[in-house]
Amino acid sequence: MSRRADIAEEVQLDMGSQLLAHADDLLPTATEAQLRFLAERLTEALREVLRVAESRGRRGQMSGDGLPERPSS
Repeated sequence: MSRRADIAEEVQLDMGSQLLAHADDLLPTATEAQLRFLAERLTEALREVLRVAESRGRRGQMSGDGLPERPSS
């Protein structure tokens, strides 16, 4: 399951990188409609990146048995 999540995250991050490169090219000459569309896509990509970061943070806190580690007191 973890390998599948890694692959899905890799695809999402790659798509985000491609979208950012497209935005860099488009911004200097974009119409208002293109800017709106681009803003919507960038918002979606940022949402996915934040989800990936949160997921990785949780996985980093998991113990070997797959249960969250308890903070040491």
